[in-house]
Amino acid sequence: MRLTLLVLLAVMAALPVHAQTESPSRGQLLYSNHCVECHTTAMHWRDQRLARDWNSLRAQVRRFQGLARLDWSDEDIEAVARHLNDTIYQFPRPQARR
Repeated sequence: MRLTLLVLLAVMAALPVHAQTESPSRGQLLYSNHCVECHTTAMHWRDQRLARDWNSLRAQVRRFQGLARLDWSDEDIEAVARHLNDTIYQFPRPQARR
């Protein structure tokens, strides 16, 4: 019984260390703060979605931030598009030119 309790306490003490996750990305923070109120995950999976590839996804992020008058930089638009692509769409992204 005592050994079981010690093992349980040791496991519980280690949990917070393993439960930590990475800090959210800038794109995730921008999306969570400005977009998720209207754009639920269901919107991204609907048949009539406007994003069909990486370029149209970026264009839609640019369009909607403009409609919301968020005045995001190109880097912010790219970060939100990357967040959406990484978490939902999985579109192939063009390789950077060298």
